[in-house]
Amino acid sequence: MRDVLIALLPHTVLLDVAGPAEAFRIANQHVPDSYALHFIGSTRTIESGIGLQLGAIRPLPRKVAADSIVVLTGVVGRTLDLNSTAITRLAKWLREAVADESVKLMCVCAGSVVAGHAGVLANLECTTHHAHIEELTRVAPSARVHANRIFVEHGRVLTSAGVTAGIDLALHVIGQQLGHRTAALVARELVVYMRRAGGDPALSPWVMHRNHIHPVVHRVQDAVSRNPAANWPASRLADLAHTSERNLARLFAVHAQCSPLDYVQRMRVGLAREILTQSDVSIDRVAELAGFSSAHQLRRVWRRWESMPPSRL
Repeated sequence: MRDVLIALLPHTVLLDVAGPAEAFRIANQHVPDSYALHFIGSTRTIESGIGLQLGAIRPLPRKVAADSIVVLTGVVGRTLDLNSTAITRLAKWLREAVADESVKLMCVCAGSVVAGHAGVLANLECTTHHAHIEELTRVAPSARVHANRIFVEHGRVLTSAGVTAGIDLALHVIGQQLGHRTAALVARELVVYMRRAGGDPALSPWVMHRNHIHPVVHRVQDAVSRNPAANWPASRLADLAHTSERNLARLFAVHAQCSPLDYVQRMRVGLAREILTQSDVSIDRVAELAGFSSAHQLRRVWRRWESMPPSRL
């Protein structure tokens, strides 16, 4: 079980807190005892950005357990009072907390500015809410600050744009630690379209074509995603949907923007990519495990969606 330490400041943006926290909570439902949530701060009570009073906040821990996740959330306002007592204490604690290289740091919105002020973003690539880009550039002059990005990952430090991007960031971490299928299940339960870093193609097959709410199409997609390597003829997919093959194809075209066969093949390519990146088995064995009839078929289907051949992974 990993500790998730969510640091709260006065006037915190509640969605910055609740979005990632809810993602980790739901992940625990699918993979029990994965995360333990702790809400910490330099004061026992704070007033959130919308005026809601938050109490029973735990003090900043003297020691952070190995493999913990520290989450810095944003606050309401265009700029931060970096000389405030709360931020000064948090910045000092943060420098010590992330000294352990096993600790992962997640910054949501203006949380990146706090991290930059603490000096932990030095020489790293990072981002923040568009309203705080200039501020982050000023407090972390050696960092490479990216504008217009959902999130940026640099080693164990992850920074995101504002508000809902914290959910994307949490889903990304959940996908890394518990698997992309678990992250996709969490995203679906949150009713969000899971967005990931543009350069991370391994993530897309599990979440593409799921940005809809049609229950019949989701039922078929759920079955395929649970076991992409199974035999999925059109007749079996139609039976799952309790409709005809022709009508299922129409439903997929309207709601998923692909055909049922395309969806099956994309899921198999996604599974093949996971096997290739996580093991040393032969391409023939990968094809077999992913549900392809041969390595030749795997390569042929792979070329439809992947720019880099399997041998380059």
